[in-house]
Amino acid sequence: MSPRSASVNEAMRRRSRERLLQATVELIEERGYEATTLADITQRAGSARGLVSYYFSGKRALLQSAVHRLMAAELAAALEREPRTDDGEELLARAIDAMLGVSAGHTTLMRTHMASILQEEGFIQCPEQQRLAQLLRHTMTCWGAADPEEEYRLLRALLMGASVAMLLPGAPMPIHPLRAELFQRYGLPWESGAPPAGAEDYDPVAVPRRSPVGGMPPATRA
Repeated sequence: MSPRSASVNEAMRRRSRERLLQATVELIEERGYEATTLADITQRAGSARGLVSYYFSGKRALLQSAVHRLMAAELAAALEREPRTDDGEELLARAIDAMLGVSAGHTTLMRTHMASILQEEGFIQCPEQQRLAQLLRHTMTCWGAADPEEEYRLLRALLMGASVAMLLPGAPMPIHPLRAELFQRYGLPWESGAPPAGAEDYDPVAVPRRSPVGGMPPATRA
């Protein structure tokens, strides 16, 4: 039997890595971070235990990659869903709703992730995070940001802040006012994107504000 080609080997490695990432998401949502072991993850993924150390430096790095993969997948699906569009405002609205939706729909996972990136190891720029960043930068370019890189970094910070507010145990903030703040800053119509349940009954105009998003000026477009 002839040896596998390099492209076949690469595809197999990619699938193995993705199975590990998916298993990580599933198990942490089911059991929590501390109760999930690397052995559990490899068993769920149907992979050899050595593959985890081959791809990742440890469980924390695996967690961050798994969450970033989930976020990038949700974002890509939102940007590409039908009807397809190249309208910058609609794309940015979809992006914001997708990211808020991940926090709303994966509470345990996202609480663990936000705690993880504040640890000593900090923020890990894995391939999945780079893919997520690429999609958000492209969205800011389509929206017409005067400085797409700067606006991407600010949007990332604002989304992280909104996520923390939604996930705060004992005092979670509802999604609608957080969405309203972000939409106001970027001048987005309330009905655009993929409004969360109950958005039709929420009036963003009725909420008193002195200035957008913690006193920040509205985002600037080229």
